Amino acid sequence: MRVHFLDEVHPVLAERLTAAGHTCIAHDHPEAEALERCAGLVVRSTRVGRDVLDRAPALRFVARVGSGLENIDTAACAARGVEVINSPEGNRDGVAEHTLLLVLALLKHLPRADRQVHAGQWRREENRGTDLHGLTVGIIGLGHMGLAFADRLQGFGVRVLGHDKYRDGHTPPHVEECDLATLHRESDIVSLHLPLTPETHHYADARFLSAFARPIRLVNTSRGPVLHTAALLDALDSGRVLAAGLDVLEFERADLSGLDPGPEASVLERLLRHDRVILTPHIAGVTHEGRYKMAAVLADKILTRFPHAEP
Repeated sequence: MRVHFLDEVHPVLAERLTAAGHTCIAHDHPEAEALERCAGLVVRSTRVGRDVLDRAPALRFVARVGSGLENIDTAACAARGVEVINSPEGNRDGVAEHTLLLVLALLKHLPRADRQVHAGQWRREENRGTDLHGLTVGIIGLGHMGLAFADRLQGFGVRVLGHDKYRDGHTPPHVEECDLATLHRESDIVSLHLPLTPETHHYADARFLSAFARPIRLVNTSRGPVLHTAALLDALDSGRVLAAGLDVLEFERADLSGLDPGPEASVLERLLRHDRVILTPHIAGVTHEGRYKMAAVLADKILTRFPHAEP
């Protein structure tokens, strides 16, 4: 079958599909946008909506290199019998390690201490940190990423709470499944691991943040709009949130200089100025190993469903 790659991905995916007899059309090939005879699509960030599906009447699957599916109209795919495949297993290790990195950096004031030493300042007491040992970490979303982060917490002497409204049981013994009220009451650190859907948009809003029994540190390595940025900033200013580590932003890749003056620009400006927020540019899952593994996992899944090229 013909598989069109609409984005650049690790070559192992095309190599393995080609070895099985499939025809792979590279993203920069002149035929890449001619989808009439296309049976499979491979994407990373390209949006697959009804317009793309209309141009691919023979389509049988859409494969997304990565975890999130917000750039794919999954409902339209389901209505047309098009299977949607993704590979969250591929970069879960990178996401889990980066999440732990953000947690430790917040507790130990790492960015500020680094800046001060580079500036010739030796402020030890000002940078007195907090031990992770003995704290309670609440994980919201117990999919591949959330559970991988929970695995990394073993050995730190923490209690791990996990909340996922769509999961019941089959959780490893080092994670205590709980309701949201328990997580609000007992967490010191909260990490968000939710997909972006209409249900989870602004999941962590003002009401959510005000429900914690004590001030928390918050980390988000899932999707930016899961967290309401303005509500987070208000919670930081009021002391309900002590610090935040964000690898994803609600207004991601927004060029501040090019934004029209308005609410989004104001919130983003305020976020960038805040000295108790650590920001990274959506790189939690961007590792050399993850790039290979996401493509390799996707190859496994595609070839399980379509092992041989059809005549």
